[in-house]
Amino acid sequence: MTDIDEISHLKYRYLQTLDTKQWDEFATCFVSDATGDYNGLLFQDRDALVTYMQTNLGEGILTLHQVHHPEIAVDGDTATGRWYLQDKVIVPAFHFMLEGAAFYDDRYVRTPDGWRVAHTGYRRTFEITYDLADLPGLKVNGPGEHTHV
Repeated sequence: MTDIDEISHLKYRYLQTLDTKQWDEFATCFVSDATGDYNGLLFQDRDALVTYMQTNLGEGILTLHQVHHPEIAVDGDTATGRWYLQDKVIVPAFHFMLEGAAFYDDRYVRTPDGWRVAHTGYRRTFEITYDLADLPGLKVNGPGEHTHV
């Protein structure tokens, strides 16, 4: 597997563990002193970033994060990556949904355990919010819930 493949798999693991709320695995995507900047929401280390995500995107909040069009450049044991993000956050308890897009700009470092995120963050290109009450007939099913046809 090439460095670019490994970095891509790391980013996909970051997104998958975020959306599935696997917080211990999510934390393994980062070096301990990793930083984050999500449209001005700043984090100075991995623990602060993971704790924030766990607290604010935890149980009862449905998320979808997809990235496309990677631009990855490797320089020895460091790399940069730019990804186009499409995301959705649904909070049924508050009748709230957000959809948006952004560009991630990441930095990666090679460690004895493989590539890890040294910095991540994005800048929004747009964001749309909805009051779910304004969407007649909408039904939201979370994990383990099914609609039978």
